[in-house]
Amino acid sequence: MAETRIRIGIHQEVRHPYITHNLVGVTFSSLQVIHSPPTKMAETRIRIGILGCANIARKVSRAMLLSPNTTISAIGSRSLEKAIAFASENHFPESTKKYGSYEAVLDDPDVDAVYVPLPTSLHLRWAVLAAEKKKHVLLEKPVALDVGELDRILEACESSGVQFMDATMWMHHPRTAKMKEVLSDPHRFGQLKSVHSTFSYVGEGDFLQNDIRVNPSLDSLGVLGDAGWYSIRAILWAYDYELPKTVTAIGDPEYNESGVILSCGASLNWKENGKVATFYCSFYTNLTMDITVLGTKGSLRVHDFVIPFNENVGPFYAVANSRWKELSLGCEPEPSEFKITTVLPQEALMVQEFGRLVQGINGGEAKPEKKWPTISRKTQAVIDAVVASIKNGFKPVEVVY
Repeated sequence: MAETRIRIGIHQEVRHPYITHNLVGVTFSSLQVIHSPPTKMAETRIRIGILGCANIARKVSRAMLLSPNTTISAIGSRSLEKAIAFASENHFPESTKKYGSYEAVLDDPDVDAVYVPLPTSLHLRWAVLAAEKKKHVLLEKPVALDVGELDRILEACESSGVQFMDATMWMHHPRTAKMKEVLSDPHRFGQLKSVHSTFSYVGEGDFLQNDIRVNPSLDSLGVLGDAGWYSIRAILWAYDYELPKTVTAIGDPEYNESGVILSCGASLNWKENGKVATFYCSFYTNLTMDITVLGTKGSLRVHDFVIPFNENVGPFYAVANSRWKELSLGCEPEPSEFKITTVLPQEALMVQEFGRLVQGINGGEAKPEKKWPTISRKTQAVIDAVVASIKNGFKPVEVVY
């Protein structure tokens, strides 16, 4: 298949303006982020094959078409008719090959990388096989059923010299970098002490009976793997990926008849400088996507961290040195709102970054980036600890990494 080429400018400027604020005597003006692809980077679009026609693949395939350095070269399903229909419904390029099997995508020499949105129980088989076929791997979360499975996937990727990345989209929104800047400022935020995150939504219709996320043979981690993954990642991100010493599951999770978790929570303890965290995830409670971070001098809140309410704007709120007004009739200063705008939605930025890494590896300019497999493994390790704590009567469990 002829390679499709695209001109990538040496400097792609993405401006993230937000309201000018005054916070602890520091005035903020517009933030400018410059993405500068290396001048020697190959200009060929990375050709991505998709394994399966999951609903989330609709969103990520759109991102592949929005990203300036990727294209969809193949789609595979167990049903050729389904692959053809999926490609048509989602406006894939006419050049996209449609296959009636996953194997055919992996055997296609015109596929550089694969996106794997299959049920978690199938990740081990297909991610390992993809790596063995020298395909870079963008893997949906949760990436595995446990760390043991993930290690086999990562070992296959490392052995083949291919990039691994999980599809946690919010990590790639420019808001995430700005929030980290605020948290890292000792004058505004002080020492980080507490993080709480909630991700929940109501499973409507036949979701709680028929969705793969509540099927023990497909996604046995249930809500913990689906929604809890995001909150655990948020906690680790806030603490610069320092793992907690212990994890203690909160008692009385809710299950379906098959024993799959539908709501749960846990506390994380670092046993150092009073650092703690908690999270809650559920298929039963109203859509909530919160992170609250508390420091000795400041606090930060975001209310849509998983998927922004508006895909082009990511707001969050921060305040420092809050105090009661006289007679406790209120408090001051009020939190400042930061509005970070982006031209591309976060999922397209994720795909673009994945494509950039693959370009560097395929062009001989770079080796696989180790950051992404490392933070995936740490997230999975905490999930494993939550599962172990539940099985052990909600006792504290040491995090093994």
